[in-house]
Amino acid sequence: MTITQVSLPSKVAGYGPEGDTDNLPMAIAARPDGGSWLAWLGTDGKVHLGRLGCDDKLVGTPTSFTGIDLQDVQADAKGGVVLLTRKGDCGGGSLCGGTSSPCNTMHMIRFDLNGKLVWERQVTNLTGGRTGYDDGARFIWWYQHHGRLATNGSDWAAYFGVAITVKNGSCVDVHEGDRMQVVSAAGKLLSGHRDAFEVGCSHAWTSRVVWDPRTKRFVGVCATDNACRIAQPNPYRTVAAGTCDGTLFGGDLVLAKSSGYWTAWSQGGKVRLERFTTGKSTSTISTGVGSAHPHLVSYGAGRMLLSWQSGTGMAAQVYDAGTGKPVGARLSIAVKDHSYQAFKAYADGSAAYPAAGASASAVRIARVLPQA
Repeated sequence: MTITQVSLPSKVAGYGPEGDTDNLPMAIAARPDGGSWLAWLGTDGKVHLGRLGCDDKLVGTPTSFTGIDLQDVQADAKGGVVLLTRKGDCGGGSLCGGTSSPCNTMHMIRFDLNGKLVWERQVTNLTGGRTGYDDGARFIWWYQHHGRLATNGSDWAAYFGVAITVKNGSCVDVHEGDRMQVVSAAGKLLSGHRDAFEVGCSHAWTSRVVWDPRTKRFVGVCATDNACRIAQPNPYRTVAAGTCDGTLFGGDLVLAKSSGYWTAWSQGGKVRLERFTTGKSTSTISTGVGSAHPHLVSYGAGRMLLSWQSGTGMAAQVYDAGTGKPVGARLSIAVKDHSYQAFKAYADGSAAYPAAGASASAVRIARVLPQA
């Protein structure tokens, strides 16, 4: 285990209350060369991007992009993509009830190995004269809107919570669901992609996505109050049944050994692992962990790492990605947890997590080293 303090040239947005509608302060991506891209939400209306070496220390001068909220960052051999939110326009339409809120947009930002812009693509649909309060709009409101990225090495998928505008007589209602959009290597929106959809789960939160090279599909799971469950979207397929008591939370999604997937989730502060292929779980692991917001990441060959808040820090346990059995003893990680931030897996078998630093202009990178 290593924990590296990284001083940054600009301030990082604070954790806040960590609700599902609050801003995400930071995200990390594993580069193929063993280093990382670190993205953080500044206090200046920008999302900043810095390159970290294999020692998790900052290399060179960070770049930045206009953005009011950060969602995720992922990398490939040519650079990477950051998913972020920008200010949009509600227009002149009228709500049928409730209070007006910002109508924002979600964007993929493609950057090169120097962190410079290559292309940008909106994955909501406030374009061509359509504003947030127009029928058929898909935008980012106050509703849960966090998202994640996945790539097949060429195309990029963004899966995120979205606001849905529906005409209701002379006014409009705004609902909430989720949306997956796929963008090509050239920045073209692939509207006909078989894994893309306008709305998958509704209402939805904790949208998680992974690329499965074995099936050549982008696979997602959500938490939803539609029958109160962890589900696969488009169409609905129940992975695990829950209840709508305000504690249902979907953790991350990883590939299982050989075939299928594992997802972590919690209900009533009890963390479970579910293995599934399509739809209903075929194996449930009661971890004995008491936590509201679990994280899960692939960890070397055939293993996965479950982590959670423990006191003022975090704890973790390695599991076999085939059987779901624990491997070794629990680990302590001396950094502050955030409900919606994620560990990322590295080619050397390690996993890294970005966390609040000792000051507003610093972060800590917790790296769980490869297991023998």
